[in-house]
Amino acid sequence: MIKREKLKEDLLNGLFNSKIKELYCTDDDGTNFYIKRFLGLIDDFEKTFSPYENVALFSAPGRTEIGGNHTDHQHGCVLAGSVNLDVIAVASINNSDEIRVKSEGYPLDVIKLDEMEPDEKEFNQAKSLIRGIAAKIKSLGYKIKGFDCYTTSNVLKGSGLSSSAAFEVLIGNVINGLFCNNEINPVEIAKIGQFAENVYFGKPCGLMDQMASSVGGIIEIDFKNTENPKINKINFDFTQTGYALCIIDSGADHADLTDEYAAIPIEMKQVANAFGKEVLREVNKNEFLKSIPQIRKTIGDRAVLRAIHFFNENKRAEKEAELLSKGEFEKFLGLLKESGFSSYMYLQNVCVCGSKKEQAVGLTLSICEELLNNKGAYRVHGGGFAGTVQAFVPIDMLDEFKTEIESIVGKNSCHILSIRPIGGIQIA
Repeated sequence: MIKREKLKEDLLNGLFNSKIKELYCTDDDGTNFYIKRFLGLIDDFEKTFSPYENVALFSAPGRTEIGGNHTDHQHGCVLAGSVNLDVIAVASINNSDEIRVKSEGYPLDVIKLDEMEPDEKEFNQAKSLIRGIAAKIKSLGYKIKGFDCYTTSNVLKGSGLSSSAAFEVLIGNVINGLFCNNEINPVEIAKIGQFAENVYFGKPCGLMDQMASSVGGIIEIDFKNTENPKINKINFDFTQTGYALCIIDSGADHADLTDEYAAIPIEMKQVANAFGKEVLREVNKNEFLKSIPQIRKTIGDRAVLRAIHFFNENKRAEKEAELLSKGEFEKFLGLLKESGFSSYMYLQNVCVCGSKKEQAVGLTLSICEELLNNKGAYRVHGGGFAGTVQAFVPIDMLDEFKTEIESIVGKNSCHILSIRPIGGIQIA
């Protein structure tokens, strides 16, 4: 930790400027914005709790899925990256038996250290995530005390950037920094976040979101062994590509899509079950291709198409990682666009079948095609059906692209981001 007044002085005197530029992929003007953001965070912490002498400063980024659309639940490969939007926190030990976390815009969450068991009444609440993360780290043998923490976030909600995973990674880093001497590595922090979400929050999520946020940069994850996925951090500087990462909110209605999302893994697993396997990763593609006539009869054509998407997308994610490792960004963009076409045609997660009115994601993709005119790349982002589109846009086209697409999709719908090279971190 650092003395609170010294942290303020160091921020104002530029001692954190280089770190801020790296975290947020920004210039001097952007650095000034983030300094003010951190100073405002410290002020809000003081107003909410008390002006502790010593404090610590933390950050955890949102994430974007780059490759491997709907491959993780079949134990496949994905490519993901942390982005320069994050959840930040100031924290200090309060010498009590309570963890108190205040997130801007939300009520204060209070967790007693002698009440660490899961509580179904807390499912789907942030409080459950804090409790679960603290309980898991405590079970590893670390002595956790009470602490006060104030957080604020600019990770866009409902955008597929995984604000929940960023929050989990943030809390993991706060406890790691305050009580564990930062001994818990980023991969374990991600697993702790997933544990809290599965057991305490009540959501059976995978590990991609937490891993991308915690490890940071662009990472390749192979989920063949889901208990110990293979993580490969790719050494690639996105800021040197001449492209911007755009996340475009299509404005689609998210209501009543649970069955649509659930049908994708269900149908893929039905195909795997036809070969006596649990997931498609365990199925030989050539055997599958030979068996398509029978699978069509027993499971249906859409399941066949979705399985084809998986087999090709899984290999495509591996190839995308290889191309980025070699610095071959233009070839990578070609594969990214292929991924988008596959999701649209085979996976069929761009619009709900039979819907005449609600095709906002498909419309947004078509506008990207028109505006980019064979430059850059675009694809459906994340789960699909509703939500967002991802586009890599040449910098010299960016202003016009943003203006034109927002004139159709909606004002402030196009968010310009970059790939952040660092994951969850204690800044001070």
